[in-house]
Amino acid sequence: MSYVEYEKAQKAGLKAFKTAVSKGEDAYLPVLDEILKDVDIVGEVSLGLVQIPLENVVGTSNAGRTYAFANNFMPILDYKTEFGVKWSTLCDSQIEEGIREPIKVYEYLNKFYVIEGNKRVSVLKYFGAVNVSATVMRKIPKLTDDLETRIYYEFMDFYKLTDINYIWFSQEGFFKRLLELTSENPNEPWTDDQKKDFGSLNHNFCVALKARGGDKLPITLGDALLLFLDVYGYENAKEWTGNVIKEKIDKLWEEYLNESSGREVSLKLEPPDIGRRSIVSYFRSIASKQVKVAFLFSKDTDESDWLYAHELGRLYLEDHCKGRIKTLKVHNIRTEEELITAMEDLIMMGVKIIFTTSPGQATASLKVAVNNPDVVILNCSLNTSHKLISTYYARLYEVKFLSGIIAGAMTKNDKIGYLADYPILSITADINAFALGVSMVNPNAKVYLEWASLKGVSHEAAIENFRRQDINYISDQIMIKPNEAGRRFGLYYIDENGTFNIAMPTYQWGVFYEKLIETVLQGKLKEEEKKDSKAVNYWWGLSAGVVDIIYSDKIPSDTLRLVKLFKNMMENNEFFPFDTVIKDQNGIIRNNNDEHMMPEEIMKMNWLAENVVGDIPDIDELKDSAKSIVELKGVNSVEEKTSVTDVQSSDEEKASDDEKGEDTGDKEDK
Repeated sequence: MSYVEYEKAQKAGLKAFKTAVSKGEDAYLPVLDEILKDVDIVGEVSLGLVQIPLENVVGTSNAGRTYAFANNFMPILDYKTEFGVKWSTLCDSQIEEGIREPIKVYEYLNKFYVIEGNKRVSVLKYFGAVNVSATVMRKIPKLTDDLETRIYYEFMDFYKLTDINYIWFSQEGFFKRLLELTSENPNEPWTDDQKKDFGSLNHNFCVALKARGGDKLPITLGDALLLFLDVYGYENAKEWTGNVIKEKIDKLWEEYLNESSGREVSLKLEPPDIGRRSIVSYFRSIASKQVKVAFLFSKDTDESDWLYAHELGRLYLEDHCKGRIKTLKVHNIRTEEELITAMEDLIMMGVKIIFTTSPGQATASLKVAVNNPDVVILNCSLNTSHKLISTYYARLYEVKFLSGIIAGAMTKNDKIGYLADYPILSITADINAFALGVSMVNPNAKVYLEWASLKGVSHEAAIENFRRQDINYISDQIMIKPNEAGRRFGLYYIDENGTFNIAMPTYQWGVFYEKLIETVLQGKLKEEEKKDSKAVNYWWGLSAGVVDIIYSDKIPSDTLRLVKLFKNMMENNEFFPFDTVIKDQNGIIRNNNDEHMMPEEIMKMNWLAENVVGDIPDIDELKDSAKSIVELKGVNSVEEKTSVTDVQSSDEEKASDDEKGEDTGDKEDK
């Protein structure tokens, strides 16, 4: 009997060996001694006798036995060798009573390398065993900037609390997030019941995911589980059967495919072609049916310039589509639970289109969308990657470029101030576009950059700093809150006589919402989502009429003529602000003449143009209230992969994130 089993195992080993050779891969077991040749090991810790997952036993500690096995731990030596006889004897033991003697291993980066017991591992893997008892010695590498090492240090902290070694993540912060999702007190050690509950859920989830083909996705099972728990919640999930979990995975499948593709987004720069049929004519064709559209705000719209702008967009719909469309709004939503409840209530009332107006509301939007596929939910954010919801944002940098032309032409001392808030996605595009507008008409002028979100800096302090530098023209927040008497918005001039508004870049959210609703009603949104493998982000600008600039009579006529000329060309997609030679502050050429800068490059800019005086602050330089939104959308980390778990980490952060994305300055460019 053991001879037959050995032949089968050897056949599997030889197949793996030949496959590896044909691909140019190592055909034998990895050897830890070789792996650690250039690794600085700072310590060893005994973990004692523990159960370890066999799938994580990947190699041997030294080269002595490696050539007896293929890289899948199956034997490749002849059966008649001493090795073959011993393997067969162990095979008989496993069949008769099970292999019980523990093996000895080193653990490194949560992978195990056998010191004693290679053949036992081989036999157990052949029979499909899941775990094996092992005496484990952990080798700890020096903490470096290497991503896998940083994740490993997080894993070691996680292991101290849970004794769990069968889960792994591909990104930093995920072990911490898992503790937050599964424990009321994330920093306390797990009880035996907690370990049992989680182990049971993890097993059921992995079985269900593999049945769906999820084990073939290029993400870890841990990543997949965390996404599942973020959407459905741990307390619910741990009570579900395997069949229920599989049904839930099916609903979330598009998100898993999106996660597997690197969470890339497809930027749609223009509204889809829907022919000549207008939204008004569409409503006339369904006169007996009023379309319900809902808007959700994190607080009262009178308290926030960002939310007030969206409220004006809602009121535009009420007026423009009077009698054809009914809008509803819910405000003062402070927690994710409140947001989810509000959306579910609205859906029960017959709402078919929901707009959530802050990036901090994306997670709740996804959770509701998963269970309501017939409802269209759109979230106002940029570079937010979810397949089950679409996102929308406006290219404000185009009108910032125009205001830069005005400032560059009107300054008398070649000094212009720019007050920004958070160093987050698209803010740098706004700053650089403004700076390019300035340099186009005034190559000697400099743009002096201040950040209102820095520690110890207030809006007034930043303005006073501009005054001390004899800076009179300042680009500031887009608009002010309702009933606020201040004039410090848009581009303005300031001196001892007061503040004088010059120009005002602005969002046209009403137009944006009208065109988005038309896109939904004509079926174009679903069409685009289906044919695009990436998450869809609508990022429209002047050509769609969703941004604009308001001029004052203080602008010289020749300057105004020039600005209107460029505005007209951008509206017709004949001119693009970044399609020129651009150098950054270090003299590095970021774009050559006549080259078209890609939208993704513009969105993710993490550098400043050479005529900008100032820098992009690190997160440690910011006020505590600003840090969570910068962690989510900060330009200094744009190359890092984002996931649903990055969106929010607690209800308290959710509420504050919404506020931080709305209230002042350019912070609305989240």
